[in-house]
Amino acid sequence: MNRLLTVLTPLVFLAQTGVAGAEDPIAAPVRPPAPTIDIRQMFIDGGAIGYIIVVLSLIMVALIIEHMMTIRRQTLMPNGLEEDIHKLITQGQLRLAEERCVASKSFLGYLLAAGLKEFELGYSAVEKAMEDAAAQQAARLLRKIEYLSMISTVAPMLGLMGTVWGMILAFMEFERKANPQVSELAPGIYKALVTTLFGLIVAIPAIAAFGFFRNRIDELVAQTALTAEQVFADYKRSLALKKRDARASHAESANPPVAPVVRRETRG
Repeated sequence: MNRLLTVLTPLVFLAQTGVAGAEDPIAAPVRPPAPTIDIRQMFIDGGAIGYIIVVLSLIMVALIIEHMMTIRRQTLMPNGLEEDIHKLITQGQLRLAEERCVASKSFLGYLLAAGLKEFELGYSAVEKAMEDAAAQQAARLLRKIEYLSMISTVAPMLGLMGTVWGMILAFMEFERKANPQVSELAPGIYKALVTTLFGLIVAIPAIAAFGFFRNRIDELVAQTALTAEQVFADYKRSLALKKRDARASHAESANPPVAPVVRRETRG
């Protein structure tokens, strides 16, 4: 009996120890909860500079929506305008054609109106007027999207300024305390980096939108200029034919045909 107790006692002890270890929360490793990001708290931690960046983001979204609605083919080159102006020019109704171009308030209408004003001076004057108008309107559209480029530059700079200011406040703990703990510096550094994050979130889509609209403007300006030239193609062709006929008539008048000389025979 004593031998049986001697054998069973260690087994009972081990079983009790194993159960206690499984039930004891201290024995098992405890993982800390994963950090969560509170968006509302981030806006609060961003401070005044963070709110300024948020305002810039709202302006950026408004500009992108406005550019999507105005910088497009339908707006710059209305359907039917090319055919209407070509028909009016063929009929000789230049005054009505110019009024129709001005009423359209479009890129193509502005180019055609500039060309019609120089219609009586020949196609060279018309072409030069349309080139100047195209350069002027293209510069206006590019200035219009420059605000996106400005936002893409200012937003990260504001974020950097907020980060530098936050880092200054965080490291001022060394002045108040001889040896501050890392846990005391972490909140200040975290708040400092929030503005940098906000600045990058605004700058990246702003610079992407600026590049997109710049390429679209270049493409639409080239298409509009080509369309305007096609409207005056018949006028250019008629002037070329008139010049050719005038040269031919001038050559005939300068070298009139010589009448054949008829010799009379004399009788002896």
